[in-house]
Amino acid sequence: INAEYMGQVLVDAIQKSGPREDSTRVGTAGVVRRQSVDVSPLRRVNQAIYLITVGAREAAFRTIKTFPECLADEIINAAKGSSNSYAIKKKDEIERVAKANR
Repeated sequence: INAEYMGQVLVDAIQKSGPREDSTRVGTAGVVRRQSVDVSPLRRVNQAIYLITVGAREAAFRTIKTFPECLADEIINAAKGSSNSYAIKKKDEIERVAKANR
């Protein structure tokens, strides 16, 4: 496995685990409702990296596996689009909530 391939796996993981749609709070005269909004490209990348690292941290907590092993597993699962990935699960949940708030 060469470095170029590993870099591509990371790029794929970030592409697939960034939510495309999110919901924000819109308040008018004390009434707060959630409004569905599109996510900017930079925020998608930042949120994807955040979700991948949180997933790896939670997977490594109180287990024999080291953090780098868990991070590698999370990145590979996210790149595959696997539902075992914390980042993919959270992305789907965020998009589902946003769809409900359209």
